[in-house]
Order: sequence, then structure tokens, then C-alpha cells
Amino acid sequence: MEEEEVRKYIKAGEIAKRVRDKAEKIVKPGVRLLDIASELEKEILEQGAQPAFPVNIGVNEVAAHYTPTPGDPSVIPEGSVVKVDLGVHVDGYIADTATTISLNPALEGLVEAARRALEEVVEVFKPGIRAREIGRVVERVIKSSGFKPITNLSGHSIDRFMIHSGRSIPNYDDITAIWRIKQGVYAVEPFATDGTGLVREGDHVTIYALRPLGRAKLSSVEEEFYNLVYSERRTLPFALRWYQGVRGDVTSVLDDLGRRGVLVKYPVLIERSGRPVAQFEHTFLVLDREVVVTTI
Repeated sequence: MEEEEVRKYIKAGEIAKRVRDKAEKIVKPGVRLLDIASELEKEILEQGAQPAFPVNIGVNEVAAHYTPTPGDPSVIPEGSVVKVDLGVHVDGYIADTATTISLNPALEGLVEAARRALEEVVEVFKPGIRAREIGRVVERVIKSSGFKPITNLSGHSIDRFMIHSGRSIPNYDDITAIWRIKQGVYAVEPFATDGTGLVREGDHVTIYALRPLGRAKLSSVEEEFYNLVYSERRTLPFALRWYQGVRGDVTSVLDDLGRRGVLVKYPVLIERSGRPVAQFEHTFLVLDREVVVTTI
């Protein structure tokens, strides 16, 4: 990996850490989710980077893929557990990190289980380790605390302008995940719950991403919107609220792009039994002779 690439990955991680730390200070009962997401995304921009994806805020059983919608009135509830998952990129070089804020003393054990799982992964993560071994650590720590890992959510490899670049790192001892960590960038994100240990897709979509255009034929309105988003995001995820009002009814344009096969929709992911979820995440930069956890 070139020195300039390493520098940008590390810068993205430093910014992501600062913004994550800010999230832990501003998540409080009664605060609007929209205000939290907007403030954190603004902070990323002010520090000279771009959001790698919209800030995700998962309250209680919402595990992933919820970002506030335009005018979203939702607020942080009393007694909740709140996950904030955010990404930062510097010229396409990405850092992905997450934290959980407990506003309920009864859920502290759940939060601590996910936190400790990630801490123990940091201790063992090295070139050559198998993905299943990482999952085994996550599973052992979470289960020993009396909870379950969410087995259909996973960590992932990262590449330039690609949050998920093909490899998955399980949150359990998956006997099929025998591939080994090598030079590159990876996100590990333990999810813990006292529910079933599985997520399902909800009815709502708040996050989208473009697919390569290929041979798809677009109308002039669709093409204008596609080109605008692609020029800013390439195929990185984006939120409806970022483009609301840019071009008429954005929702209908997104629906049309989806029908033409050039749009990915990310449904909100919810713990199957409706139980709360905790999550922590770091990004690991694997070099020839060392591993740098860019988000610590």
C-alpha cells in the first residue's frame, strides 16, 4: 500500500474517532435523531472529509440502516440503548466505526458485552488470522456474558470508495469463513442482543446507493439525478434528505432508478424478536509489518 493511501486511511480514522466521541456526548433523551445525524455529518465536513455513508442511528431493536428522513420528528427515548454507526472518507479512503450509548442501567451489561468483544478482537487481530477465529472471539465473549451475537450481521473488508468490498467477517465461529486476513482494510463490528440473535428487514428504506449504470437507459430527469449523485458519491450510500428538493420529487426518481436496476435500497434491519441491540466497531488497516486500528 502506498504511503499516501496509508496517510488518508489514518486521517479518515482520526476524524471518525473524534466524531464518534462527539456522538457519545450529544445522544440524550429528547434530542431529535435528525439533529444528531446532521450535527455529526456537519462535523465530518468541517474536518475536511466526507461522510462515507449517512450517519446510522439505531434505537433499541433497530440494529442497522436507519438514518433520519427529511423532517424526521423522532427523538431519543428515555431508557433506550442507542447505536451510532458512522463512516468517514478522505478521497475515497474509508474509516467505519460505531458506538452504543446506554440510557438504561438495565442494559449496561448488554452494551459491555459488545464493547468487550471488540476489545478482545483488537488484541488478536493480525495478518494471517482466519475470519472464523475473529468470529469465535466475538461469539465467546458475548455468550459468556449471557447474550447472543447477531449471526446474520458481519464485519467486512473495505476498499477505496467501497464500504463492503467482498469479504465478510462473522460475529460467530463460522466454519466456512476460513479465509485469512491479509494486507488491506477491514471493519469488525460485534452486535449483541438478548433476543434471537438474528435481524430481519423492516418495511422502511432510508439509505440508498447507486449501481454502475451499465446499459440502463434513463429519462432526462433520472439521468440528471443519477449524474449529480454519482459525481458526489460514486457508489457510496446516501440519504434521501441529502437530495430532497434538489430535483422535484426525489422519492419518485429513486423508485424509477430502482426499477431500472441502478439503485440499491438498504432496508432498516431490526432484531427479529424486537429486543435491544448493542454494537461497537473499529476499522483495521493491515500493512506489511503492522496492524493499525485507525479508529482508536
